[in-house]
Amino acid sequence: MANTASILFLAVELPLFLGILIPAVIVALAAGGFLGYIIYKKKTDKKIGEISQRTNQMIDAAKAECKQLKKEAILEAKEQDLKLRNEFEAESKAKRAELNKLEQRLSQKEDSLEKKEEMISRKSDSLDAQKNNLAQKEAEVKRLQEKLSHQHELMVQELEKVAQLTKEEAKKLLSDQILDDARHDVAVQVRNLEQEAKENADNTAKKIISLAVQRCAADHASEITVSVVPLPNDDMKARIIGREGRNIRAIENATGIELIIDDTPEVVILSGFDPVRREVARIALEKLIQDGRIHPARIEETVEKVRKELDQQIKEAGESAMFEVGIFGLHPELIKTLGRLKFRTSYGQNVYRHSIEVAQLAGLMAAELGLDVNLAKRAGLLHDIGKAVDFEQEGTHIQLGADLAKKYRENQNVVNAIMAHHGDVEPTTIEAVLVQAADAISGARPGARRETGSNYVKRLEKLEEIAASFNGVDKSYAIQAGREVRVIVKPDQVDDAQALFLAKDIAKKIEAELEYPGQIKINVIREFRSVEYAK
Repeated sequence: MANTASILFLAVELPLFLGILIPAVIVALAAGGFLGYIIYKKKTDKKIGEISQRTNQMIDAAKAECKQLKKEAILEAKEQDLKLRNEFEAESKAKRAELNKLEQRLSQKEDSLEKKEEMISRKSDSLDAQKNNLAQKEAEVKRLQEKLSHQHELMVQELEKVAQLTKEEAKKLLSDQILDDARHDVAVQVRNLEQEAKENADNTAKKIISLAVQRCAADHASEITVSVVPLPNDDMKARIIGREGRNIRAIENATGIELIIDDTPEVVILSGFDPVRREVARIALEKLIQDGRIHPARIEETVEKVRKELDQQIKEAGESAMFEVGIFGLHPELIKTLGRLKFRTSYGQNVYRHSIEVAQLAGLMAAELGLDVNLAKRAGLLHDIGKAVDFEQEGTHIQLGADLAKKYRENQNVVNAIMAHHGDVEPTTIEAVLVQAADAISGARPGARRETGSNYVKRLEKLEEIAASFNGVDKSYAIQAGREVRVIVKPDQVDDAQALFLAKDIAKKIEAELEYPGQIKINVIREFRSVEYAK
């Protein structure tokens, strides 16, 4: 019953209590919110006042700073204006002074021109007087010439009557006599000059050549391109060949040079016509052997690196030759081509050193003769330039060299010297003849060129065979390394006069059938002995 009474009380009183409590809570909340709004507004108003005060202070400070900057700017502008005024005044003074000087000069020139005008007018008057005087004299001279001409005709007529010859006949007779006398005098003079030239030519030529050779300090050691690469041991051959020959194929493809690996102990032979490629292959192979890492990728890398290094060396060699000789202005491609001669040999003689030596010799001889030294040196340095490309292009080194010189716009005299240095064309300048002589001296001097033993023996045998092929020859000997051939003839078949012609015939046949450096002396010996015994 108690529980029931409690439940009834709650059911009746609770809604009444809630109806009173809820409005009271709402009123309290509204009053608290209003009070919080008033407090927040006061704080906000206070902050706005502080901010406004700070803003006013900053504006006042900025205005003060602006006034200060304005004052400073005005002062600076005044100083700059004063400075510019001073500079303008100084410049104006200088220009006024300069104008005053120019005015003085102009006034002086005007005075001078007035004086010159007066002088010219006086000279003009004097010239007019001289012209009148000359006209009078010219008329007088003309009158005298007419008188002399008339007298000359009278004298000619009188002479024709006395000599019984016309004027034309007398002229022809006199000219024929003068011509005969002149021809006789010229013939005598030419004979004397020829005799004197023959006496002095040999001595002068020998003197010039000896001086040039003495002053040219060339290296007498022959250089040849090395085509054999030494190996540390025979096991290295297998590494160079590689598995299934891949390494040797990589080397040959990268360099264009054939590698010959045979039973020769501890060497590899490089075979190829291009000396530059052969040098690249040699250096690359030596570096690979030294490094020890031999495989296709390493081979290509090493060959490419060596090729770049060698290209730089070739360029430096060409420039070095140009500076050593003392000529400038060569085309860059000609310089590179000249450097390639360092790896080219001819009869065992290095063509690069040979070209430098020919240039120096030609220049020295040109200086002795008072000729163009620069032209002689330039032609001498480039005379064998064709040998740098003759293994990769068709044609003789003479034609290839001339084509290169024309391509890079060398002087026509240089082109002619290149084409004439072996006598293929006639030289058009004395410098071209000097290049011929220098080329012969450089190739013929002792130690300049060398050849293999078999070729040397064959050349000597051929010389003796040519000499022995003529009738009346008893024995023939090639001596002095093939520079002289002594021919002993049968005295009963060849007399003294025939011996002279025999020597010339042998020389012509040797020139036609053999190639050799320098010159060969043919010495024909005829000896007749008569022996008798007194008993």
